[in-house]
Amino acid sequence: MHKREKLKKWNDGWGFEYKTKASFLGLPLIHLSFLYRPNGMPVPAKGIVSIGQFGIGVINISQFGIGIISVSQFTIAAYALAQFALAYTGIAQIGLFFQEGNGQIVADIIAMLQ
Repeated sequence: MHKREKLKKWNDGWGFEYKTKASFLGLPLIHLSFLYRPNGMPVPAKGIVSIGQFGIGVINISQFGIGIISVSQFTIAAYALAQFALAYTGIAQIGLFFQEGNGQIVADIIAMLQ
């Protein structure tokens, strides 16, 4: 049996997903998602702590993410550690920041608008 065929028996699609039963404001405390639907669309991790290829959470660890605190390759966040970021403050290889940013190519959005 092919690996994907085995995984399809576990979930609606293939991959892995885990959500805690405990929640806060309707979001699971932790949502881990590396799940893909049968049509190939990824399932984003949405939780207080989100971990996955795509994530939305207060604390986010992902390749593409949105969060208050985000560690991602590409992110929109208040506080970011990323390769590419749009954030209030943080560290990025390439980033646009409102308050303070550090990295190779970073710019202050407020200064650019003045």
